[in-house]
Amino acid sequence: MHRLLTFDSDTLTIRPWSDEVIDRHGFDPRSPYVERFWLGVLGPSTTWLLRRFAAAFDCDPEGFELPLSETARALGLGDRGGRHSPFLRSLNRSVQFEMAQVLGPTELAVRRYLPPLSRRHLVRLGPALQEEHQHFVERMPAEPDRTSQQRRGRQLALSLLELGEDREEAERQLLRWRYDPGLASDAVAWAWGRHRAALQAAETA
Repeated sequence: MHRLLTFDSDTLTIRPWSDEVIDRHGFDPRSPYVERFWLGVLGPSTTWLLRRFAAAFDCDPEGFELPLSETARALGLGDRGGRHSPFLRSLNRSVQFEMAQVLGPTELAVRRYLPPLSRRHLVRLGPALQEEHQHFVERMPAEPDRTSQQRRGRQLALSLLELGEDREEAERQLLRWRYDPGLASDAVAWAWGRHRAALQAAETA
């Protein structure tokens, strides 16, 4: 049985949980797949917590400090509370469903991408969602690996910036092209750096 987590510290250190297979084939916590299918398994508060982690990883890919009370309030879960508080239950569910793992007394490793639902998770969904999930899987095209997607996304973002789009519009366009939010954000950040360097070089030439 999963041992309930409790934390004496006011903060947790969050590290990325690297998994070559799931990082390549998984789903960003902010993706429609997670909202449609994982939400009913994980519950809304745990899903929102994983989304918050994903957004923080966009800024700090190597890890960050998570203030517990502040995060609990930001998610509408009150203060961190005791071992049975809604916020600690959300953290515990992330570990229970193997979206996070304990590294130490004040340190967690968290997945940046969620795996596709397994059969044992699918049975938690209603019949209609199970059927929808089956149709979703059958319609999934054979996609290039994440490295190829990242490379193409960066080139598309750079092209958009060179055509005069600003950063926000370039990212929105990648989202319209069905790039997941994490890849779109990475692509635009990379392209913006290259674009600015090219402009500065042109000015000093």
